[in-house]
Amino acid sequence: MVCEPPALADLRRYKTWVKGDEVWVDDQPLPAIEPPRHSDARCFVVVGAGAAGSAAVATLLAHGFAGRLVWIDQERQPAYDRTALSKFVIAGQMPPDEVPALLDADALRKGQLERKHGKVRTLNSQKRQLTLADGQQIDYDACLLATGGKALRPDIPGADLPGVFTLRSREDAAQLLDAAEPGQPVVIIGDGFIGLEAASALRKYGLQVHVVTRHEVPLARQLGERIGRSIRELHERKGVTFHGPTEVQRIEGQDKVEAVQLANGERLQTPLVLLGTGVKPVTAFLQGVPLTEDKSVRVDAEMRAADGLWAAGDIATFPLTGRPVRIEHWRLAQQHGVIAAANMLGEQRRYADVPFFWTYQHGRTYEVLGHARDWNRVEFVGEPEKGDFIALQCMDDRVEAVVAKGYSDAMATLSQRMKRPLSLQEALALIG
Repeated sequence: MVCEPPALADLRRYKTWVKGDEVWVDDQPLPAIEPPRHSDARCFVVVGAGAAGSAAVATLLAHGFAGRLVWIDQERQPAYDRTALSKFVIAGQMPPDEVPALLDADALRKGQLERKHGKVRTLNSQKRQLTLADGQQIDYDACLLATGGKALRPDIPGADLPGVFTLRSREDAAQLLDAAEPGQPVVIIGDGFIGLEAASALRKYGLQVHVVTRHEVPLARQLGERIGRSIRELHERKGVTFHGPTEVQRIEGQDKVEAVQLANGERLQTPLVLLGTGVKPVTAFLQGVPLTEDKSVRVDAEMRAADGLWAAGDIATFPLTGRPVRIEHWRLAQQHGVIAAANMLGEQRRYADVPFFWTYQHGRTYEVLGHARDWNRVEFVGEPEKGDFIALQCMDDRVEAVVAKGYSDAMATLSQRMKRPLSLQEALALIG
């Protein structure tokens, strides 16, 4: 079996034998090893079919859970790799209906899996009962909340006009592509990772891309000013135009988008606007579960929110190095789902890994290890303005996070070593 996401399916096995000085491998895979399944009267529910929910379902099935397993999601499509939307789909490099599924059809046929398309109206944690929008009630023994985030529509006049898009689903991506024509302008509001990935992808698609930003340097808070500036310069070389720092005053138009008026006086004519203004946790349906200020669910290190209830992914505020954090990363959500599912089965797993994510912009891949809330020095190996580099974000002499383009071997080594406190000197020695 694979131990870590993003892969969710077991590796195939092949018969091998030694013949003289050669190792021979049969080209036909051996049958998969099925876990023992015993009669189980329990009902487990997983709400959400994104990264965390899919990983949880895969884990429960792989461990041989033989009770009733109900998997609920608002989208009709099978669980799929949402990260492809902003990187490849809206670039025209992958049709929306060809986004890879997270679980294959064989996996979905295992056990007593019931897939339900619908929305949860309420969940009562004391009664261990949830009610769907159609009135159907489900009593559960254990439930995982993996509802993810909903794209935020800022309180801007005109934000609800036709021609204003968000990007959270295959349907969103398909609608955006249906409306877009090469050569058209598009205004992206927001300069976070999704906004900049979309800028890269839509430029690839042939649109004239304008990014409205609140910051002089995008991603400076996450990656540091030098790296953020180099990414902005990369976008500008590829033809992306930045506007800001400024705010959007209003989106103008009668029956559709016609222009975006900025606070600095600029007026950008466009038929298309893409909102990259963040997400909010989908938790309004919860009863008896205290929420944090940002409406996320506070969980312990085992992803438990209450007796019989777990939460994972974008909606979960969890302890990392002793401090509560909420991190919207795909791989982390998958790890949350694996941990929560194992604990639903009675294990006592805790998150003890290093957060990781990657972003793809104009043909370049940037990887980030760790989660630096603060840092007071950055040590560079290589130069982000010129090519491959690795940057160590440190608080004094302690490495908090690593940002890199290239250096894949070093990043693999650091991903393991950073599970324990790591000094700058040791990190530099590992990089070589």
